[in-house]
Parts: sequence; C-alpha cells; structure tokens
Amino acid sequence: MAVFFRFLTLLALATLLATPLAGCDRTATPSFKAIDITGAEYAQGFDLPDASGQRRTLADFKGKVTLVFFGFTHCPDVCPTTLLEIAEVKKALGADGERVQGVFVTVDPERDTPEVLKAYVDNFGAGFVALRGTMEETAAVAKAFKVYYAKVPGQAPGSYTMDHTAGAYVFDANGKVRLFTRYGTGAEALKHDLQILLAQSPPEPRRPTAR
Repeated sequence: MAVFFRFLTLLALATLLATPLAGCDRTATPSFKAIDITGAEYAQGFDLPDASGQRRTLADFKGKVTLVFFGFTHCPDVCPTTLLEIAEVKKALGADGERVQGVFVTVDPERDTPEVLKAYVDNFGAGFVALRGTMEETAAVAKAFKVYYAKVPGQAPGSYTMDHTAGAYVFDANGKVRLFTRYGTGAEALKHDLQILLAQSPPEPRRPTAR
C-alpha cells in the first residue's frame, strides 16, 4: 500500500512539473475555430476578371489574408450575411483589417453583370473584389475549389435561384489555403482565426522616405 501511495505522489509531482512546461510550449499548433485544411491540394487559386475586366489572381493579394466566397447577388440570406460578417470583422481588427481581403466569386454570371457585381460588393465597404467568369470558367474554378452550385427553378415562369456551398476559403498572406469557414461559424470565431493568420505574417516595416 505504501508503494502504491508513493507511486501516486510521484505521478502527481510529475504532472505538476509538466504543467508549466506545457504552458510555455511556443511550438504548439494554433487552434483554429474553422476547419484547418492547410496543405490541401484543392483551392489553389483562381484567374478571373473583376468588375472592371482586369484578370485577378491570388498573387494580387499577396501580403493579405484573403477570404474567397462563392455566391450570387440575388442570394437572400447566406451571401449578404457572410459578406457583412467579413466587413464587421475587418472593422473590428482595426489597422490589421487593412490586411484582410474579401473576394466574391459569382456562380450566377448570367444575371450578375460586372455593373451589378460592383454595386453589390460596394455595399459592404472597401476591401472586397467581385469576380465574374464565363459559364465555363465558373464551372472550372468551382470544381477546383470543390464548390457545389446549381440552378434551382423558381415559382414564376423563367425565374430561378442558385443553390451553392455556404462557406469561405481563407488563404494566408503567402497565398496558401489554410481554412474553410462554414456559414454560421460567427464573427468572433472568424476574427479569432484571422488574428492568428495575421500574426503569422506581420506587416513589413515601412521604410523611411528619402529627403
């Protein structure tokens, strides 16, 4: 019995000594709220025109944490809620919010003209870019991102809506896909994850201007 109690004492002591060491482990992997897909072989990038006709790729946003969301402007709930959430988080991050980029890829190029897209994303403030490809380009980039979308007939003749994957891909400042955040995760969880990614790639110090 004495040996047993001595074993418990040593075990408790070992646990006590190990606890502060674990708390000081600076190599621990950060805990994300969203789904960590670091190293995924899909969602590697895009090459689509923006509302002005300029083709855009992830390289255009190097140095920023970029969120890519597929949706459409006639979306009644998921799309505006997601973009508003991103806008709120950008604002909550203060100066760091300038290093967060939102990218909205339409899955409804038939109705989402460049003019319509620009007016739509402008509603959510600065820091958003809308992309619109051809029907073929849209299908290709959706496949590359494993995004589902489909046209759903409406009640009125000739009307329709779109069904699509509800969530955003998050890329770090080096253009590597890191997370998939599902619709409904919440602004606080998104802010938490973006802060981790922003901290991993601090902004370069400004060089003094020559006089």
